[in-house]
Amino acid sequence: MTADVIAVTLLLAVAAYACAGGTDYGAGFWDLTAGGAERGKRPRQLIDHAMAPVWEVNNVWLIFVFVIMWTGFPILFQTVFSAMWLPLALAAIGMVLRGAGFAFRKPARRLVGRRLYGAVFAVASLVTPFFLGSAVGGVASGRVSPGTEASADAWVNPTSLMFGLTAVAGTAFLGAVFLTGDARRLDADLVGYFRRRALASLGVVSALAVLALSVTRDDSAHVWHGLTHGVGLGFVIAAGVAVLATIWLLLRTPGVWVRVAAVAVVAGAVLAWGMAQRPYLLPTSLTVSDGAGAPATLTWLLVVTVIAVVVVLPAVALLYWLDTHGELEELTDAELRRSGTGEDGPSGTA
Repeated sequence: MTADVIAVTLLLAVAAYACAGGTDYGAGFWDLTAGGAERGKRPRQLIDHAMAPVWEVNNVWLIFVFVIMWTGFPILFQTVFSAMWLPLALAAIGMVLRGAGFAFRKPARRLVGRRLYGAVFAVASLVTPFFLGSAVGGVASGRVSPGTEASADAWVNPTSLMFGLTAVAGTAFLGAVFLTGDARRLDADLVGYFRRRALASLGVVSALAVLALSVTRDDSAHVWHGLTHGVGLGFVIAAGVAVLATIWLLLRTPGVWVRVAAVAVVAGAVLAWGMAQRPYLLPTSLTVSDGAGAPATLTWLLVVTVIAVVVVLPAVALLYWLDTHGELEELTDAELRRSGTGEDGPSGTA
């Protein structure tokens, strides 16, 4: 019973990272496709402004995933990171380069430096979700089992390719939806710009999801059966309803609810995949019960996870609330000068 609860917690952490981290990766995708320096100036300024307060905190969910994997399901962790070390290493390099590019491009004084760091940030935002998605596809296809040695076949196959492409499209969709809301608050002229991209990327996500379902029928029979029956089918239907809701909300004045609907699309897809694998962690070779750690370890992991959620979740929710309500705006140069000199003279000489 405890192992099942931990497995569900792991799946929820994956869904949280797919949504929170995916939004940031999507912003990088639109940074990459914004065009030249002049044409893409305003969209990139909005992307920088929207991401700055929250981009690092989204990796909290990735830490949750790693800790739960290696503590609660050590066989799963060992197997996945042994068989998939190359795509996961490429994804990790992409995360590092992406963070460095985003951090250094704004303070860079020379145009060539800003362009270089911006290109690193944007390309890494595309590469990282693709390799993470392809690794998940390798797991879903049943090509990874205890004892599997690292090979290209584990992550270069039809299911991995479809999962990787769907991951990229999904992040682009989330990024566009969230940027539409940010544009409404910060640059109203860009609302239509990102609304069109949100609708277009949602169309691509939907098409890729249907194609991925078709591919899994021949390449991953167990997951395909789970996606078309029972709880997995329920989440597929929920994601489909969220797609329709997102379209309807995007065509109206975008607000908070369109973000909720967009998150429901991606979270529903992730939860559908997780439920489709039941009772396996690695279809069809490692069940939840067989891959679980010692009972005492699972009990303490559950206790620590509950404490972490109680501490972290309200803090993250507060950060998002402050960001979406404009409470984390950067001070302008004029405001910094005023705060340093006071209204009538230098600080301390009123």
